[in-house]
Amino acid sequence: MAPKSDSAEAIVLNFVNEQNRPLNAQNVADALQKFNLKKAAIQKALDNLVEAAKISFKEYGKQKIYIARQDQFEIPNTEELNQMKENNASIQQQLEEQKKASSEVESEIKSLQSNLTMEQICEREVNLRAEVKEMENKLTKLCGGVTLVRPEERKAVEDMLSEKISQWRKRKRMFKDLWDTLTENSPKDPKEFKEELGIEYDEDVGVSLQSYSDLLQPAKKRQRGQ
Repeated sequence: MAPKSDSAEAIVLNFVNEQNRPLNAQNVADALQKFNLKKAAIQKALDNLVEAAKISFKEYGKQKIYIARQDQFEIPNTEELNQMKENNASIQQQLEEQKKASSEVESEIKSLQSNLTMEQICEREVNLRAEVKEMENKLTKLCGGVTLVRPEERKAVEDMLSEKISQWRKRKRMFKDLWDTLTENSPKDPKEFKEELGIEYDEDVGVSLQSYSDLLQPAKKRQRGQ
């Protein structure tokens, strides 16, 4: 008599037949946790199924191994196996084609999502027109000779920059004199000693004193022309 479809034996039998591979009680219990079956109930179901000759059973020492009855399965002949292989290859090809088509659709969706909506385009147009208008107004002021920075403000900034550059040049010279004195009779290689102390030159961090000094040249030219 076949076990009821919702009984522990029916659930275990269906699982063993579907897996069709060697299993122990723990394997079955782990896989059927969703049915809320305890291991004791599963062990009992396996033993009952063996007794009813619905599944096969082998014992290896203390380990009991269960497997589906192989006589219930139809074994395909060579021709059927070849046909199955061809069908499998055809299905695999269809799957690859579907994956490719799906990938193309996803790419098209992403492309469409990256495009601006009409509402966003209109909003961006308004913002760009406002920016253009602001730039045009600034250009008109510049072309009209409007002074955006007062001469006294410009001179104050130039003087401050000149002072900072002078301090920079002075400290750079002081360091060079001190460094030459320290390394003149030192047995260490100056480059290695510099790296050991973690000292960095302006050039090491991409800074040039001369480039900042050049910023003052236009100011000096203006002063000479005054």
